Amino acid sequence: MATLPDRLFFKIGEVAKLAGVEPHVIRYWEQEFRSIRPRKTRGGHRYYQRRDVELILLIKRLLHEERFTVEGARRRLQRLGREPLPEPEPQAASPIDDREALLSDLRVLRAELVALLDTLDESSPPSEEDLEP
Repeated sequence: MATLPDRLFFKIGEVAKLAGVEPHVIRYWEQEFRSIRPRKTRGGHRYYQRRDVELILLIKRLLHEERFTVEGARRRLQRLGREPLPEPEPQAASPIDDREALLSDLRVLRAELVALLDTLDESSPPSEEDLEP
């Protein structure tokens, strides 16, 4: 593993040189591994913290030397506590749940309409038909 210079931040070219890969590989790993989060300047230049560089070197070792797949490397990093666990996928509502929710909404709407009709009946003047004996 390369010895890191004693600095707080590294540019992408420096990180790529330390890791022995091209800068586009580092950018790809940023998309695949959520733990790699460089700071970006207003101009879009990436600055990596020391922990990011150490993680990139670990990822390179897992992928290139230990021959892990990206998914396998991600799982290994999760077990090591270096990568967050994946977000749980949202559960799709079943048709039965959808039907029950729809019926409940319709009942509420019906009750509101009935209350509105009652309010209108109370506040409207009597019609001629109401006045006839």
